[in-house]
Amino acid sequence: MNKTPIFHLAIPINNVEKAKQFYQESLGCEVGRENRNAIILNFYGHQVVAHVTQENLTPAKSIYPRHFGLIFTDESDWKNLLNRVKNQKLSFYQEPKIRFVGELTEHSTFFLEDPFYNILEFKFYRHFEAIFGGKNLTHIGDRT
Repeated sequence: MNKTPIFHLAIPINNVEKAKQFYQESLGCEVGRENRNAIILNFYGHQVVAHVTQENLTPAKSIYPRHFGLIFTDESDWKNLLNRVKNQKLSFYQEPKIRFVGELTEHSTFFLEDPFYNILEFKFYRHFEAIFGGKNLTHIGDRT
């Protein structure tokens, strides 16, 4: 039995089949239980539950304040997903780039938007300790 907690996130969708296509076929997530109202995804070892809503889903104006994703601890895993995204011809919400070059918080990142306007970020920190460390630094993201 896995004793490490698994992160759980619920997101809105309006079509289970479109969610499966994006998350399973394009990103390689495993599909768990599903019905016409929801689908459970193995999002790299974490549980994302996509719930069908009748609410109007609208595009975000920015990555802030809400997005979710993964921090890869091995740069090759980040690059492998980036290559998969390119091979699947997915559109980037924000193109791959390196943020905060030369700083403790230097990281490679790219953003995607799923068909339901949920924004996803995938990143790799050059310095592992930056993930939770660097408490003396004040910048978080591109906003100060």
